[in-house]
Amino acid sequence: MKESYLTSFNELGLAEPILKALAEANHTTPTPIQIQAVPQVLAGRDLIGIAQTGTGKTAAFALPILQHLVTNRFRPERRSARALVLSPTRELSGQILESFRLYGKHVRPSTALAIGGVPIGRQARALAGGVDVLVATPGRLVDLLENNAVRLDMVEVLVLDEADQMLDMGFIHAIRAICARLPAKRRNLFFSATMPREIEKLADSLLTNPVRVAVTPVAKTADRVEQKVMFTDRAGKPNLLVELLSEPDMDRALVFSRTKHGADRVVKGLAGAGIAAEAIHGNKSQPQRERALAAFRQGVVKVLVATDIAARGIDVPGVSHVINYDLPNVPESYVHRIGRTARAGREGIAVSLCDGEERAFLRDIERLIKITIPSVDRRGESRREGAPRLEGFRSDGPREGDRRDGVRRDGGRPPRGPAGERGPREGERSARPFPPRGPRPEGRPERAPQDGPRRDEFRAEGHRHEGGRPDAVRREAPAREGQRPPRRRSYRAAP
Repeated sequence: MKESYLTSFNELGLAEPILKALAEANHTTPTPIQIQAVPQVLAGRDLIGIAQTGTGKTAAFALPILQHLVTNRFRPERRSARALVLSPTRELSGQILESFRLYGKHVRPSTALAIGGVPIGRQARALAGGVDVLVATPGRLVDLLENNAVRLDMVEVLVLDEADQMLDMGFIHAIRAICARLPAKRRNLFFSATMPREIEKLADSLLTNPVRVAVTPVAKTADRVEQKVMFTDRAGKPNLLVELLSEPDMDRALVFSRTKHGADRVVKGLAGAGIAAEAIHGNKSQPQRERALAAFRQGVVKVLVATDIAARGIDVPGVSHVINYDLPNVPESYVHRIGRTARAGREGIAVSLCDGEERAFLRDIERLIKITIPSVDRRGESRREGAPRLEGFRSDGPREGDRRDGVRRDGGRPPRGPAGERGPREGERSARPFPPRGPRPEGRPERAPQDGPRRDEFRAEGHRHEGGRPDAVRREAPAREGQRPPRRRSYRAAP
């Protein structure tokens, strides 16, 4: 079956209930990854699918699984699952489950979701009667296995979605523990946007004579994404971000931060500038992440700040801009970040803010995607007239130009005065006269005159002792009761 001859889902050999659901969802033409992958999976082959994000990988494995359930109908056993889909993030797992429900609207498979951040007891009860499709993150599935809440010996199809990110997130040991519970006879489907050597080694150990499908080169960014980088110092990033978000064509923006605390600081700073934003990262509870994502999807909030944990789990139509506030230290993450825009044939813009410490990350990214990202040399201080200034927005560490106790951190000199002259240097006496002393406040008593001669009078008369202190100011400490009086020192007469 040649790719050029397939122009509709009707030619893929899918069952009528699936085709009806696709038509109701306005999905008429399959994507290249679907055209190549679906027939191979329907034929019973193990598969490695490589395609950039946003090209329809979910439907490429969901459609043949639903077709398998239609042609092999039977009730799953208790605490078992017929198809197991593993994904790295909670958001991506939820979206995969929604795709199964969308495409299987008229098939009505039993499904379950096993992710962290929600009570495990509720998920165990959902699995008690057995399900057709189980979508899970590796960590929570291991917890369910240890509690004997699920069994995997009846799994017929195993899917690893975004396998490379699961490896980067340290799920390799959990994946191996899960695969050890699976039956030897099963279908294995690996889907990812990139395929590093570690994933190839894992695939070789789990897959049997797999067919390899690659519709785009490895780590190729979306063609409809306009990429550019803006060079600035780190202190200029906040104002530059506000300037970008204040542009008229900024419809819906996804801002990426490298750390969770950094994402919270960005949201707080944007709020100080009058820009509403929500954060989504690993420290947020699952209900908080769902509310933030729902507000962003519905357009209530037009700016969503996320970490890389959400780079492959956010499938929101209409994202016009992706802004890398921090460049990722893993080059592959850049591909997945900017893949959140220009989805489903649309166009998008990806802007990266790069300071001096991140230029090495930029070189690694350009080496991976094999293009030079066009640069716009702009300083963060050059703010568009009328754009709000970002208040209360600070990132870690001292910044150039910051003041502390009146001392400039950048080593610069004090600002010029109104006459254009700088202040006095260290060790110099200011030429500015002291202001005249005003009248003494009413009711404040005058200082009483001191009795006896002043110090300068003793100096004039030459009355000095060895310590250089006038004799008149020396006082003898009174002897305490029961103590001998202090011995009186003798002084030699001055020659």
